[in-house]
Amino acid sequence: ERRGPPGQRCGLFGVPELSCPEGFQEAQDKALQESEQLVQKACSTPPGPEIVMIFDQLSDALCRVADLADFVKIAHPDFAFREAAEEACRNIGTMVEKLNTDVELCQSLRQLLADEVVMGSLDPETRRVAELFMFDFEISGIHLDEEKRKKAVNLNIKILDLCNEFLTGTHLPNKIDKHVLPEHIRYNFTAEGNYLQVAGLHADCPDDLVREAAYKIFLYPNAEQLSCLEELLASRNSLAQLVGYNTFAHRALQGTMAKNPGRRCVTQKDFEMMTKMKVKYDIDPGLYCPFFSLGACMEGLNSLFSQLLGISLYAEQTQRGEVWSEDIRKLAVVHENEGLLGYIYCDFFQRPNKPHQDCHFTVRGGRLRENGEYQLPVVVLMLSLPHSTRSAPTLLSPGMMENLFHEMGHAMHSMLGRTRYQHVTGTRCPTDFAEVPSILMEYFANDYRVVNQFARHYKTGQPLPKSMVSRLCESKKVCAAADMQLQVFYAVLDQIYHGKHPLKRSTTEILKETQEKFYGLPYVPNTAWQLRFSHLVGYGAKYYSYLMSRAVASMVWKQCFAQDPFDRAMGERYRREMLAHGGGKEPILMVQGMLQKSPSVEDFVDALVSDLDQDFETFIMDS
Repeated sequence: ERRGPPGQRCGLFGVPELSCPEGFQEAQDKALQESEQLVQKACSTPPGPEIVMIFDQLSDALCRVADLADFVKIAHPDFAFREAAEEACRNIGTMVEKLNTDVELCQSLRQLLADEVVMGSLDPETRRVAELFMFDFEISGIHLDEEKRKKAVNLNIKILDLCNEFLTGTHLPNKIDKHVLPEHIRYNFTAEGNYLQVAGLHADCPDDLVREAAYKIFLYPNAEQLSCLEELLASRNSLAQLVGYNTFAHRALQGTMAKNPGRRCVTQKDFEMMTKMKVKYDIDPGLYCPFFSLGACMEGLNSLFSQLLGISLYAEQTQRGEVWSEDIRKLAVVHENEGLLGYIYCDFFQRPNKPHQDCHFTVRGGRLRENGEYQLPVVVLMLSLPHSTRSAPTLLSPGMMENLFHEMGHAMHSMLGRTRYQHVTGTRCPTDFAEVPSILMEYFANDYRVVNQFARHYKTGQPLPKSMVSRLCESKKVCAAADMQLQVFYAVLDQIYHGKHPLKRSTTEILKETQEKFYGLPYVPNTAWQLRFSHLVGYGAKYYSYLMSRAVASMVWKQCFAQDPFDRAMGERYRREMLAHGGGKEPILMVQGMLQKSPSVEDFVDALVSDLDQDFETFIMDS
């Protein structure tokens, strides 16, 4: 990071070019120029570890702009910035697709992989990264003739555009004539003339009528979004078949822990058990919020990380122009012996036009630079928390608190992945491993010993009573079954959408049928929930991986942290075996290193089901 004197304007994230929207063009042109030089260098370098380093520099040059632009295009309040970022994403995406079918570039990597002597001399991470780059060439159709390769590039670019269009559509509010709604609930929605805007499901609202109205209006089908989804699924299918796979699901599962499609994980018997557990537990989030001020929750995370991993979070002053809204906080992540590990930008508060989804973005990946220094990772955590008021700080519901812990799990993965290559840094690992650190953090967020360290009433300082925590955990356990059922339904739907084509029925009919088969709650007529399911873009055909990750996280929690959630030796093992490698090591090997045994498919299913069945109380109440 190049920094000017304090008070002087710098660009977004300290990138000098990005002090205005036009800067994206400049940053993109620089990246494309640098990548052209690196391609020439790769093509003229003899087989050896240097090839992998050049490929990673190439990946880094493009990702540094693309990842940043990926975030800015959805989160920046200024339309001109969003538009410039989207254009940069498109141009860099186009370049990546062309490189993935560049025969000469691929040849330089192929020679390396074919040279047994050189390959034998490489360390495991370098060998894996070389194979991953080769894998990108293969699934992009490098083996096809020139005409088909061109077709693959064009399909890929079309898919990028459709993904963008679909993502934008998932966040757009729906409008309704305000007179349709009863007067006493109108204030819950944003007014615009005679219309009300519904921008989300209002799931946290205690009023049933508000939730029902939001559900029916927000999920009302939109014809453009429907045809966009259908075209996206059809194009993904064409691409998969063009490059030699049966379906897009087969192409997507190459290189994951699951290896091949199949509706796995939960049996009919388990479903029956889940349905029995659907008791309604009414927990009023309002009773809990005063104990979960944002300050208290951040203190809780800080204390947990310092006990487990020797890490502290420090607020750092930002420069003018470095952030996109004045309520962004920048945290420096500092290790007690190793010093500064990276930066987390916290974009935590609601603002108009900001997507409602909580997420983690890599803005810059960590890697070992040519000069021996380490390029520090930079990430953004995005939540939609309420602002503080005159009378109270920002207060989180139990669900928001859990989401904060979840997203911080991703951030720690990014901060602690000390990989040599940015291509496999932090969360850049197989999808079915990427959610493990974040889901594991949910177990910490639901443990009385952890919560008791920080949950304090913001006025009186009184700790959260134990009876309230056990009630919360009891309700979580009941909701866990419903949530698991929901995740299974999402995963199955995602597999069907990305399976055999052409789809015989509309995506909404498939949704209705799948919901009736796999989910306890009936389909609501005139809704099309799939049009808001933004994960179809990022997790296409891999949504099942959420269940895989949950199973692994459950095993790790029970075996390593349930006894003592602050066990430093376990924290160190977790960092060494699981977090440090990013995607530079096979996930299953990381899981084996952590559990010190090799789990079977049955172990995965058991871990999911036992979570729903066992009495959490035993270790929560005894502690």
